[in-house]
Amino acid sequence: MDANAAVAALGAWLRRHQRLIQNVQWAVVGLYLLLVAVPAFLPLPGQTAYIWNNLTLFAQFCFWGIWWPFVLLSMVLVGRAWCGLMCPEGNLTEVVSRHGRGLAIPGWLKWKGWPFVAFSCTTIYGQMISVYQYPKPVLLILGGSTAGAIAIGYLYGRNKRVWCRYLCPVNGVFGLLAKLAPLHFHVDAEAWERNPPNTLLNSGAQAAHRSPPLNCAPLVAIRTMKGGSDCHMCGRCDGFRGAVTLQLRSPTDEIVRVAGATPKPWETVLILFGLMGVAVGAFHWSASPWFVEIKQDMALWLINHGLTFVLALQPPWWILTDYPARNDMMTVLDGSVLIGYILATAVVMGGLLCLSLAAATSCLGRWSMAKFHHLAQALIPMAGSGVVLGLSALTVTLLRNEGFGLGFVPALRALFLAGAAVWSLYLGWKIAGLYSKSRLQQAVATVLFGSAVGLGVLSWVLLFFVW
Repeated sequence: MDANAAVAALGAWLRRHQRLIQNVQWAVVGLYLLLVAVPAFLPLPGQTAYIWNNLTLFAQFCFWGIWWPFVLLSMVLVGRAWCGLMCPEGNLTEVVSRHGRGLAIPGWLKWKGWPFVAFSCTTIYGQMISVYQYPKPVLLILGGSTAGAIAIGYLYGRNKRVWCRYLCPVNGVFGLLAKLAPLHFHVDAEAWERNPPNTLLNSGAQAAHRSPPLNCAPLVAIRTMKGGSDCHMCGRCDGFRGAVTLQLRSPTDEIVRVAGATPKPWETVLILFGLMGVAVGAFHWSASPWFVEIKQDMALWLINHGLTFVLALQPPWWILTDYPARNDMMTVLDGSVLIGYILATAVVMGGLLCLSLAAATSCLGRWSMAKFHHLAQALIPMAGSGVVLGLSALTVTLLRNEGFGLGFVPALRALFLAGAAVWSLYLGWKIAGLYSKSRLQQAVATVLFGSAVGLGVLSWVLLFFVW
């Protein structure tokens, strides 16, 4: 059996084993609830606690050391299979939707800017309350997200994942990274038109009938689906009308061939100002000498103007970090500088990236926002790698606290960063080739695009190799 046949057989297996997948999802829900809820009611771990003998540290390592970095990597490797096969929030919102009110989805909920807003607000708020370090913020943010998923599932849709489609804080990030995956469900438009709705193509390429009604929970228009950005890879539609098949594809296919036909400005905002802006600021601030200098200057200004009470204000832990026993507290000044630093990083990084892309777009003939947005898609490997590296820094910190040396990490980070940069440059080269009239024009546009890639590399070099 060749690779394509094996992949097609995997898609058919997913369709036939939906009950098994549901059981796995419920097991993940149970584990998720255990790791999110229980540590919040336990004492903070002491000096002698370790990952293997303390549930709080174990949960912290599972969520931030393993879960999230590898979920992000899985998007690049197998598409949004996590969403369709394992995500606890997706499962819960769909189950509740089955028995909920089934209201029509309102227009405000379909606003295309929610992925950027939800990602940015969650990221900034998580830094304000130290979500990576303490269990109560984990329960507040992840538990709040789960409660939101359940509420939306109860109110809107029937047997659908309305929350996942529109409001999930990481939906936009997952959708971007899934464009790089070498697996996707391919839709044959001719077969779709030729076969009746009850046609089901078995793994042996034999047409069977009386197929069950198709329910695409994440609300994907399967008939016109061209890529894997919105598909949850659950396998329910495999073989439908003899037109849907799990296939291999080039990791460049969706970004180079598909993305240019349907420009998505809010995806550009998420890439430039979200993943390469807000996320960079969120991972930078705790190590940045600029952050310390700004905070000291502002504190001095407050003292000189007799406003010392601002330095003494201490909001509760659910507004700003407040753990006196750990000597870890944020004042109003700390929180203000933190928010300002992240927002300033987003504005500066996003602005510079826009200039680089605008310069590259200008080299490709007549100005077009569609070209600009298409070139922005080529930065997805660079943007995604930064978030993975940032989260993996927590993995490294946790393992070093357990006594592991990990001397190979700097080299591995450099290699990972270089690989992402080369991938983005290659995508930029291919996209520029679609619009250029000569190799020289393509090369100049790619060099200008490369300045955006270089800016992304620099932001992580500062964190890992300079500061």
